[in-house]
Parts: sequence; structure tokens; C-alpha cells
Amino acid sequence: MIVVTGANGKLGRGVIEGLLGRMAPERIVACVRDPAKAGTLGERGVHLRQADFADPATLAAAFADAEQVFITSVDQFGAEGRRLHNMAIEAAYTAGARRVLYTSHMGARPDSAFADHCAAEAVLAEAGKPFTSLRHGFYAESALHLVGWGFEMGEIRVPEDGPVSWTARADLAEADAIVLAQQGRLDGITPPMTALTTFTMADLAVIAAELTGREVKRIVVPDAQWRDEQLAKGAPAPMVDALLGMYRAARRGDLAETHPLLADLLGRPPLTMRDVLASILRPATA
Repeated sequence: MIVVTGANGKLGRGVIEGLLGRMAPERIVACVRDPAKAGTLGERGVHLRQADFADPATLAAAFADAEQVFITSVDQFGAEGRRLHNMAIEAAYTAGARRVLYTSHMGARPDSAFADHCAAEAVLAEAGKPFTSLRHGFYAESALHLVGWGFEMGEIRVPEDGPVSWTARADLAEADAIVLAQQGRLDGITPPMTALTTFTMADLAVIAAELTGREVKRIVVPDAQWRDEQLAKGAPAPMVDALLGMYRAARRGDLAETHPLLADLLGRPPLTMRDVLASILRPATA
């Protein structure tokens, strides 16, 4: 059995779809907090199980009979995020999983905004059992979240950044499914799984202007001012600080690396940020 957590999320659902094209559905377990929201996966032959990292009692049954457990990292930061990852990893190995796969980040390092991923990788290594830490490139879709309405408003107002190898979530989901289907193909901490081209926010402004036919300015906002603006809008401080850490990591060059691993897994060039923007932006109407 291959158990995939977070199967109601975009990445997890993409991984499930990728697996369905490579193996019988009865070999796949989709773990979700609420099985009633799993759509048609059950009707397609996929096993549905409840799993909530915050409720350890659900994990033993969720991970039972698993050969591999795919742990989708949570969207919480700091001590709580680390606690949830640790419980999921421990539960997977306790249930007898031969290998745990964890979705890490290309920017993972102890002194960065992605230190929680380093902590999870340390737990995996200390377990002394087979694991794969999939160091995903920065999701291209995250850039859209960071920009917000900037493309429509004609201004991208964010802190100073640096080049980022923005990577399409769909490409990463497909690659993750390939790794799961070929057990043991990747072992330990992987090289960065990224697109092959980097872009800055200024680059995105230029591309958006080309695609929409209207001016899009890139305006650099001082870190402190940007933080205050986000807090004034009601954004939680931990989230704001994490995002600010991303900009600092980009300035430092942590997110600029590219690597052919993703292309090798896919057997084709990964989508670029230009491809992603071209799929969602349309020419401005008069």
C-alpha cells in the first residue's frame, strides 16, 4: 500500500492522480481529515482513511499496512508545525512503513524561513530507516499569492527579492507520484526539484505586462513597512514573518538554484513561471 496524506489538497490530490495512472487503485490509500470531502476517489477504487496529524489516535489506522507513507508537510510554522510533522513521521514508522517520503523545500536550512523542514529531515535521519525528503522548488502558485491583486491593479508592491526557480505544483505532484511508483528511486535528501529558469518579481511584472497589454510596475517596499501593511490588513504575524523570511531568502540567493532532477523525472522540461502566468492572465479589455 502507498499512503498519501493531505489527499484533499492540491498537491496530495495531484499525487493521487499521478499514482492512478501508474498502478491499480486498490494499492493507493488517500488520507484526509474528512473522508466525506474526498470526492470520487472512493468510487474510483482508492481506499479512504481519516488522518489528522493533530489527532495521533487516527494515524495508526491510517498508516496500517503501508509500504510507503507520503507525508505532505503542513502549512503551520514553528513549534506546532514541527510537532505535527514529528508525530506523523513517528506514526508512519511505528505502523511498519518501509519508507517515509516528506515534502520538504529547496530553501531548507537551519537559519532560514524554512528551518522547520530541516527539523523534519533531522527526525527522518535520526530514525535510521529509509526515507526520502523531496526538496520541492518554490511553488509557482505561491508567487500569485504573494503578488495578490498586483497583476490586476498594475503594481507589484513587495519587499526586495531575488531570483527564484518558481516551480509548478502540478509538475512536482507528477514527479512525486513517479518517485512513489518506483520505490527507492530517490533516497535521503534530494537535490532541489525545480524548474530550469529563475525569475524575480521585476521579471514577473514584465511578463504580466506582455501578457495583459497593460503596464505593471514593480515597486520595492521596505521590509518594516510591508510587514506593518500586512498586519494592518489582518494577516497573522507568524505568516507575515514567514513570508518576509522568504523575501530575505530570495535576496540571499537561497531560492535561485536550479537542478535537472525534476526534468529527468518528468522526461520533459518543467513548466516555467511564464507558462504558469500565461495560463491565467488574459489581455486587458478596453
